[in-house]
Amino acid sequence: MEKIRSNKSEISSAVKLLYIANSRIPTEKAHGLQILKMCHLFAVRNIDLTLILPKRKNPSFSKENIFDYYKIEENFKIRKLWTIDPRFLLKFPAGTYIKFQSLFFIVRLFFYFIFLKNKKDKIFYTRDEYLLPVLQLFSSKVYWECHDLPQHHKYYLKYWKKCAGIITISNGLKSELINLGLSRDKIIVAPDGVDLELFSGDQKSKEEIRSLLKFPLDKKVILYSGHLYDWKGAQILADAAGFLSEKELIIFLGGTDEDIIKFKEKNNKHKNILIAGRKPHEEVPLYLRAADILVLPNSAKNDISRLYTSPLKLFEYMAMQRPIVSSDLPSAREVLDSENCVFFQPDNPKDLAEKIKVVLNDDMLSEKIAKQAYNKVQNYTWQNRVDKIVDFVS
Repeated sequence: MEKIRSNKSEISSAVKLLYIANSRIPTEKAHGLQILKMCHLFAVRNIDLTLILPKRKNPSFSKENIFDYYKIEENFKIRKLWTIDPRFLLKFPAGTYIKFQSLFFIVRLFFYFIFLKNKKDKIFYTRDEYLLPVLQLFSSKVYWECHDLPQHHKYYLKYWKKCAGIITISNGLKSELINLGLSRDKIIVAPDGVDLELFSGDQKSKEEIRSLLKFPLDKKVILYSGHLYDWKGAQILADAAGFLSEKELIIFLGGTDEDIIKFKEKNNKHKNILIAGRKPHEEVPLYLRAADILVLPNSAKNDISRLYTSPLKLFEYMAMQRPIVSSDLPSAREVLDSENCVFFQPDNPKDLAEKIKVVLNDDMLSEKIAKQAYNKVQNYTWQNRVDKIVDFVS
């Protein structure tokens, strides 16, 4: 658990915040962790917080308690609203299910807020831009945390302008919103963060950890942690395996069950790839610490990857004191630079392999960039992020 600074001034507990998220939580996806970390630390700052979620079928996590799963203190309330969850629509073309599920949740929220007492005294906070129209019917204090921009900007523009404030995870998103006509003064940038105690605490040696995880001791380990979506660039790293020898082992950590199966089938020709699957978040630091190099291979083919993203894995990598090899993208350069990582040409597996070799063959470079990244990540804690947002909304 991240240590909490006690000398930070607290806002009054009279401040009440409703965090509304149309999310299936617990979830194997990073947004669930981010939401729960934020809610926990908002509550630490003496905000009376309720997380509002839809009741959605969640077969893989049906027996999981949310607070236990994310290993956080139960210091805020969670309210799950009954709503229609049309999972039979998952058999239809991509996007069909979420459109109808979102519509049903919006209708349920409407009736929930009609009967909610003292709603004008509460701050409404959401990551879901399509919830803004219904939230703004009931409060003038609506804050939107922006992680991406939808295709139809014009539809949402009037709702973004009505927000009391907007929190973006990158400067790329803030610049895009300003270009669309939003006031610079109503937007702050708050990149994602890391729990430094979790990701910097264990001091076991690399060799001890590899023995524990049954990883080979005689190979150089290159590791990727995260989902296997195209824009995340995992396949670019897999393709780089063809330009490396069997002395190097590329390990992939994470992914949904379906994506892991497809990824294994696509890459079973490579003998220097190990697909470790998804692990509990508290075990991720152990795997990262077993690596010689950590890779951020995001693709340049999608705006979310090239301009907007603030990957949780990036800050976790930086906390591990391991050298990072990253795609050379504007989104990555908001945090990284040539002093704390080695960049490779995006979507170029051969260049990625070459940069991996450069780092493996230069111990001084490896040590230097790992140390610089660790020093810089001290500014990117979840606590710092929440402090900045609380100052903004209060």
